[in-house]
Amino acid sequence: MRHLPALTAALILAACAPAAKAPPASSITPVSDETPEALGDLSWTKGAMVAAADPRAVEAGLRVLSEGGNAVDAAIAVHAVLGLVEPQSSGIGGGAFMVYYDRASDEITVFDGRETAPAAAGPDWFSKDGKPMDFLTAWQSGRSVGVPGQIALYKTAHDAAGQGDWASLFQPAIELAEVGFEVSPRLAEVLASERLRAVIRLDDNPVTAAYFYPDGQPLAAGYRRTNAAYAATLAAVANEGPAAFYTGALAAEIVNATNEGPDGGNMTLDDLAGYEVKVRSALCGTLQSGYKICSAPPPSSGGITQNMIMGLYEHLRPGPTVNADESLLLKAFVDAQRLAYADRDHYVADADHVTVPSAELINPDYLEARAKEAFAPDGKVFPGDPGVVLGGEPMRPMWGEDPTTPGAGTTHISIIDLEGNAVSMTATVEAAFGSSRMAGGFLLNNELTDFSLIPEMGGKPVANAVAAGKRPRSSMSPTLVFDEAGDLFMVTGSPGGNSIVAYVSKTLMGVLEWGKTAQEAAALPNIIARGNTVGVEVDIDGGPEAAEALRGMGYTVEERTGENSGLHVIVVRDQGLEGGADPRREGVALSLR
Repeated sequence: MRHLPALTAALILAACAPAAKAPPASSITPVSDETPEALGDLSWTKGAMVAAADPRAVEAGLRVLSEGGNAVDAAIAVHAVLGLVEPQSSGIGGGAFMVYYDRASDEITVFDGRETAPAAAGPDWFSKDGKPMDFLTAWQSGRSVGVPGQIALYKTAHDAAGQGDWASLFQPAIELAEVGFEVSPRLAEVLASERLRAVIRLDDNPVTAAYFYPDGQPLAAGYRRTNAAYAATLAAVANEGPAAFYTGALAAEIVNATNEGPDGGNMTLDDLAGYEVKVRSALCGTLQSGYKICSAPPPSSGGITQNMIMGLYEHLRPGPTVNADESLLLKAFVDAQRLAYADRDHYVADADHVTVPSAELINPDYLEARAKEAFAPDGKVFPGDPGVVLGGEPMRPMWGEDPTTPGAGTTHISIIDLEGNAVSMTATVEAAFGSSRMAGGFLLNNELTDFSLIPEMGGKPVANAVAAGKRPRSSMSPTLVFDEAGDLFMVTGSPGGNSIVAYVSKTLMGVLEWGKTAQEAAALPNIIARGNTVGVEVDIDGGPEAAEALRGMGYTVEERTGENSGLHVIVVRDQGLEGGADPRREGVALSLR
């Protein structure tokens, strides 16, 4: 692990203090004082921890763990609460990727609950009157709604690995929906944003307007908001399983809400009834340092990008004998991002529908060669060609360039349970409040605008073009890290649209390379190097200095404020679990003591 000396004028490499509005994350967690029976597998002596975007959701997860549930059970309870108290970010009307580590079997499983395009979808899905829809119209249209995968993911993961009572997992959320939850400052702030209200239909749609804007005013912080419809939906799922969601009256309500105007979709009851979770193998790579990074495979970007950025960085950073200043390490991180993003944007899509060279893109020989193609600071980015590098057929000409820009309505949950099992789950409705369409007390996603709205470029198909049953490419990167001995070392992930890739890699870089704690890594200034511009978060300590340093090296720097990362990180240390929660949101990392 490379530790950085202190800088007088800290760049990104200096940890910054959490914002005052954020609840404190936990420090290192000692072994629990619970009875041996409650501790489960006594060979695991680190305790348990839940890190998520709202304290009420974290408490729900801890409650499940204390009652004998495991990480999968806790993740379901946590997310069911988040769908109620943080509806702008995720919910059961969206989808998720869950990466689960079972310590007893030493196996990692990915549950792909990504939304799918309806059977009627095709290349002209986002056309209107014979012309391509503009993005904002598509964003709030019924055409943007994918078949939700979240409830099916809950059940598939629970059947495979859960050990708690299914129905009990929804009780914390049901109780909170019935008695009412206090609107958080962040939710109130988002609802009151005139900028957001100008581009979404949340206050135009009668159902959502009545819920979020009673008497025409946005919900205020501290307002107690009940949601009887959501409680009824979860009660039905608790009693009947996914059939209560994907068939019957609720399914009809989802279809009607999707297909009604303006710009209604073409979803059917068969689309809902036919939804299936994909159970996949994790995509893992091993760094020169010995750490193994595992994340979700395509259509997630996690497995490819996190391994690419960290692997490229190892080739781009100054050698251990070079007495380099920190600006060169910052440059290596930026260059690694630019290379990885260029490849991700070109190749990553639903591998069940198109060819995605996942193994080739994280192959060490390709990463070594790709690092030599690092773009000049003022140069234009382009994808590499792993086929050529690895002695096969060219791969780059398969696809046209893809300009897709995903939204940022997402959340992340990190959990380690009392037996040492772990979940990293990122869930989403795509944009803030999804499609602004509501059914059963929850919002429907607008995930299909994560597809390329343009099906071909330069006469070639775009890998991430719309197709029936296809899953749109995702930036979500739920990630687990293992040490040289193969033991679990880190759980991390974040929301944030296409910036998720950069946010998550920042925590990996901070902990694995720069010697930071989980909280310090989450609080570092965000630097997003996608394309020809480097975005630098300048309203965080160290950000202005990083922007100045990069500008001085010739990069085109976009100074950014209000970054929407929501990192939740757990690191396994010798003395216990160390948690970190992003100070930019309202999350916490709490332990079971």
